[in-house]
Amino acid sequence: MNYNPEALLNELSFRTSRSGGKGGQNVNKVSSKVTLIWNVTESKVFDEQEKGIILEKLANRINKDGELLMDSSEDRSQLRNKDIVVERFLKVMEEAVKVEKKRIKTKIPKSVVLERLDRKKKQGAKKSDRNWRYNP
Repeated sequence: MNYNPEALLNELSFRTSRSGGKGGQNVNKVSSKVTLIWNVTESKVFDEQEKGIILEKLANRINKDGELLMDSSEDRSQLRNKDIVVERFLKVMEEAVKVEKKRIKTKIPKSVVLERLDRKKKQGAKKSDRNWRYNP
């Protein structure tokens, strides 16, 4: 699945709010936390099949309205937090739309099977040597 990241970025909206936690006066007066909002169901970048895959893979991140919400309050700067959340969003989308290759089953080589059986035989011999009932 190929998509245009620039077109995807145009569909994003942002909401700012005050960050919690440490920071003193800066936390109390500056809205530095940035929340990214992207409506999956209304996106024009992906077709219906791709949207279905995204909804399935990111189900735990998407709310009942079909919106993907991500936030960042790592930095004191609102602009830096926006960059962080957009970067994280693009990584998540890259992982979500990646097509996983189907695994081709292969036969276990005979040498590997024999090696495993040999290891088991040695381990069994080691354990039977420890048993005092069978050793005179």
